[in-house]
Amino acid sequence: MSALFDRLQAEMATARKAQDKPQTLLLSTIISDAKNRKIELMRDLTDDDVIDVIRKGIKRRKESVEMYEKGGREELAAKERAEVAALEKFLPAQVNPEELRAAVKAAIAAGATNIGAVMGKVMPQFKGRADGSAINAIAREELGGK
Repeated sequence: MSALFDRLQAEMATARKAQDKPQTLLLSTIISDAKNRKIELMRDLTDDDVIDVIRKGIKRRKESVEMYEKGGREELAAKERAEVAALEKFLPAQVNPEELRAAVKAAIAAGATNIGAVMGKVMPQFKGRADGSAINAIAREELGGK
């Protein structure tokens, strides 16, 4: 298993000992998702695999925040936001937006003329370190400027 997965399990053990129920539940859910991912891939997980699982968990929670806010359920939205913050600490440092913009410009200069082509060239460079929606927004800006 990956070092990040081991870190998640250690954090869950700490949360359990501290009787921090919300943190224990959050981490056990992510660990379960990671184990399911391992079964799906039929191999041991790498840190990148675990990062993907964490990112999906964050994305799901961000979508829930939007839904709860639309429904006027601020207390539930706040709970989801706290979970997003707790999960983000397991991700590697995010890439500077200017670095993303430079990579997008380089992809466009290399002949990528649509969003799909730009995303295809840029995403692998920043796997696990940048949000796809941030790259997409920059790509749209840069392509729209042409």
